[in-house]
Amino acid sequence: MIGIVSKDLRASVAFYRLLGLDFTDPDGPYVEATRPGGIRVSINDANMIKQVYGDVAVGGHAIGPAFLCDDPEHVDRLHQDLVADGYTSKLEPFDAFWGQRYATILDPDGNAIDLFAPKSTS
Repeated sequence: MIGIVSKDLRASVAFYRLLGLDFTDPDGPYVEATRPGGIRVSINDANMIKQVYGDVAVGGHAIGPAFLCDDPEHVDRLHQDLVADGYTSKLEPFDAFWGQRYATILDPDGNAIDLFAPKSTS
């Protein structure tokens, strides 16, 4: 499981739905989605996590989720759609030296979320 700590559970659910995660509407301080292959992703309310662990940092690059897109053009479209929906771009789409089209968008808590696809070989 990959756990994400959020200051605004509903805003995070809306964001991660745009990236293809199938979350239900939250009715408490926790929500979970299961990806094909069994990988689970949870979003946890920051106040709940603070009750368990004490003070916690939210946002930044403490987690490193990266979402594989269908192709380089999908990276560009998804990035553009997310920015149009009001999310902040950290890195505009670019052709990375390691052979991928790459971009980084910030989720509602400021976590850096990477979008990538292998560059076309044609």
